[in-house]
Amino acid sequence: MSALEKSMHLGRLPSRPPLPGSGGSQSGAKMRMGPGRKRDFSPVSWSQYFESMEDVEVENETGKDISFAKCGSEGPVLLLLHGGGHSALSWAVFTAAIISRVQCRIVALDLRSHGEDVGNVVEAMYGDLPPPIMLIGHSMGGAIAVHTASSNLVPSLLGLCMIDVVEGTAMDALNSMQNFLRGRPKTFKSLENAIEWSVKSGQIRNLESARVSMVGQVKQCEGITSPEGSKSIVEGIIEEEEEDEEGSESISKRKKEDDMETKKDHPYTWRIELAKTEKYWDGWFRGLSNLFLSCPIPKLLLLAGVDRLDKDLTIGQMQGKFQMQVLPQCGHAVHEDAPDKCVSWLLVTCCPPLLNIELCCKYVAPEATVMPLSPPPRPAWPCDTGSL
Repeated sequence: MSALEKSMHLGRLPSRPPLPGSGGSQSGAKMRMGPGRKRDFSPVSWSQYFESMEDVEVENETGKDISFAKCGSEGPVLLLLHGGGHSALSWAVFTAAIISRVQCRIVALDLRSHGEDVGNVVEAMYGDLPPPIMLIGHSMGGAIAVHTASSNLVPSLLGLCMIDVVEGTAMDALNSMQNFLRGRPKTFKSLENAIEWSVKSGQIRNLESARVSMVGQVKQCEGITSPEGSKSIVEGIIEEEEEDEEGSESISKRKKEDDMETKKDHPYTWRIELAKTEKYWDGWFRGLSNLFLSCPIPKLLLLAGVDRLDKDLTIGQMQGKFQMQVLPQCGHAVHEDAPDKCVSWLLVTCCPPLLNIELCCKYVAPEATVMPLSPPPRPAWPCDTGSL
């Protein structure tokens, strides 16, 4: 698709109406605050963005349930896969942006074990006749989406979108990942504190998204119920250790006391311990570029910077094997930092080839106008009529 066609599509796509209570100004990377006003870091409920949160039982070795958030009842299904350590709530603002512009169904999976078979989830939800599905994955979720598509685990797959994940960059970053994880705070005093850290550290640059997304990334520390309960636990530890080593101060005792005091002062911690998933990192990303290029379906790659492209993808992009768009001034969580831009480019580059123009007209919201795939004819010039 030429640059002219893309600009024409973008110019005619409807803008997302403001959400209730958002004031319409909170979906950008930064909020403009008046003098003397403080930013609101209070958490926001998922119900403002999704219609329901449900579980589906997946038949695998563990036989456990998979949670997912839903929105919309008609049209193709956008199956959203979150990145490592995140949750389905990371797609909340993206969902609000696209559901207001396109008639579709949103299913945001909550892959707590970071690697469930997406094909089994689709079969459990829709049986043998699944509706048209597009896979969209961020970071690790993008890698899972590519492996799912290349293995043909979703028979009704229409298209594939990877958000800010490239094999070369990912493999290079694995060596420093443990240092990055150690550099994060281990605990937070409150949900507000966690949300504030995510915004000020740049992990999520969109405050609106951070207020709902971080709720799914942290949890209350285990064993913390009330100050009285915490005190009794600490006293029990002290008494037990004094019986074992009377008259001597135990290093183990001090460590347990310190840990418990930390939990009392900082009752929230990360829901997923990403450091423990290290043995899977190589398998997620090695060979990803060639798998992505080999998928025989329309493909879109959204990146935060063009420097993230590796050699295979650079060659593939020059050969026209996939569509690519760079969204500058975004962090790694591109779909959270710039949800409206992600939606616009998704519709422009993927909607016509995925659904063809007739289906695209059917599924785009009534107030939207879908442009034809070729530019309109120019007006007649004098040289055409022979008047010159």
